[in-house]
Amino acid sequence: MRRKSIILFPLLLGLLSCGNAGGNEEAGAEKRPNAYVESFSINGTEIANRGRLNGVDPTSVTATIVFSEDIDVTDLSEYDIYVNLGVGNDFTILESPDSRTLVLELNPVLKDFTTYEFYVTDGEYLGLNLIDSNTYYIVTQMDETPKFPEIDDEELLNLVQEKTFAYFWDYAHPVSGLARERYGSGDTVTSGGSGFGIMTIPVAIERGFITREEGVQRLLTITGFLLNEAETFHGAYSHWLNGSTGEAIPFSSADNGGDLVETAFLIQGLLTVREYFDGASQNEQTIRDNITAIWERVEWSWYTRNGAEDVLYWHWSPDYEWQMNMPVRGWNEGLIVYVLAASSPTYPVDKAVYDSGWAQDGSMRNGTEFYGVTLPLGSDYGGPLFFAHYSFLGLDPRNLSDAYADYWEQNVSHSKINFEYCKANPAGHYGYSENCWGLTACDIPDGYTANSPTNDTGTIAPTAALSSFPYTPDESMAALHYFYYILGDRLFGDYGFRDSFNLDRSWFASSYIAIDQGPIVIMIENYRTGLLWKLFMQNEEVLAGLAKLGFEY
Repeated sequence: MRRKSIILFPLLLGLLSCGNAGGNEEAGAEKRPNAYVESFSINGTEIANRGRLNGVDPTSVTATIVFSEDIDVTDLSEYDIYVNLGVGNDFTILESPDSRTLVLELNPVLKDFTTYEFYVTDGEYLGLNLIDSNTYYIVTQMDETPKFPEIDDEELLNLVQEKTFAYFWDYAHPVSGLARERYGSGDTVTSGGSGFGIMTIPVAIERGFITREEGVQRLLTITGFLLNEAETFHGAYSHWLNGSTGEAIPFSSADNGGDLVETAFLIQGLLTVREYFDGASQNEQTIRDNITAIWERVEWSWYTRNGAEDVLYWHWSPDYEWQMNMPVRGWNEGLIVYVLAASSPTYPVDKAVYDSGWAQDGSMRNGTEFYGVTLPLGSDYGGPLFFAHYSFLGLDPRNLSDAYADYWEQNVSHSKINFEYCKANPAGHYGYSENCWGLTACDIPDGYTANSPTNDTGTIAPTAALSSFPYTPDESMAALHYFYYILGDRLFGDYGFRDSFNLDRSWFASSYIAIDQGPIVIMIENYRTGLLWKLFMQNEEVLAGLAKLGFEY
């Protein structure tokens, strides 16, 4: 039962002035003993100093503070113990179990899914000399009521595709038509992300978001700029370029030249739309001719250090040459690089480059079981999920196999392991569940990283689960429902889902990033109709390249 019921603010100011008058400040008063907080609990769960407790009921918050010495509960003023965000010291003192324990009940109902900081400061109060300041973080529960009216799943998929497509259509660079690197990046456009954006155009036409003629006009702008304005390095594009001038923008200090991986993502998109725009009009013929010219001038074989090695290199710069020194080896997102390099009608590479450079003569195999699922290739637990997306936006993994793996099995296994890891939640992150999952490269509260089960920052990216729709349709649909209906008021905006969120820290990214938005549109469409897979796999040069490398499909 309650021993006292006292609202500390402002009544305790009066208690302090009366109950403690002439106390320890008087000459000859006993010196306050040095003391510290021995333990701090919220609703019975202990939290370490600077620690965090998630999922706190916002309607009922009781703090139990145990000190190292006996306390005087009347000796407490306004900012000795308090909570931020307008709570202050609006507490009620409850019955305590002993003379060293202070039990406080917060009076206001807190906001849902908000991080509050609970301060126990240093200084002289409670009859003690507290020698340390302590801060504890509490995150209130998420309001899990639906934020939007429920709609049919097909309608929801349409909505997500249309909103996400708007990033590439409405927010495209006004001169080049290419995709800006991220929301707010100005003139900085991305070659790989633009490849993804290009692939969304057939989806938008088929879904009625834009007309075919609108798509034609945009692609005339894009392909004309890439062919005639954009700087290339032995035919390859830089990771970033200026959307107005076409000049390369350094991605890092020595990375101011060609980026073969980003170029491959761009070429994958261009070859896909070359198949789609097959009309007899002069404009569609011009699009096809531009794409062919761009495709045929990429010197894939140059990126083996001009034939010196049986491996493709990620970067080359006229200023730094091969200083980046990053061979493209599997397993990661780079399979499409080798497929296109082998398929090139002008600068192809041999099968030996694929076998020894990419597959490392089979050492990219894994074969270990995680959560009851065998992973054919790559690092343990599969790595970030974009490995299962970027190369397979056009390259159809269904029935695709070679000497090293069945690629449908690889991508399904990778996706299921990622799902099972988040469901099991061994790191104890708030919110992870069978409905809230997906680890890949994305923004995080303090920067950007490639999240995975072995690099888990507690940050979920919607693109991870949503771009896995072909591989995990039920699990991805459950995630879509959660992202849209439960988190949508914070997560869903003008250009679809924002990049990421971290429920441990009640943090939602404000960003949209091209390389995360594009696969959502594309892989949802591949799940629904297989459109982009069908288009890319119609390319006779690609099919010849796959056969050359020993693929069956």
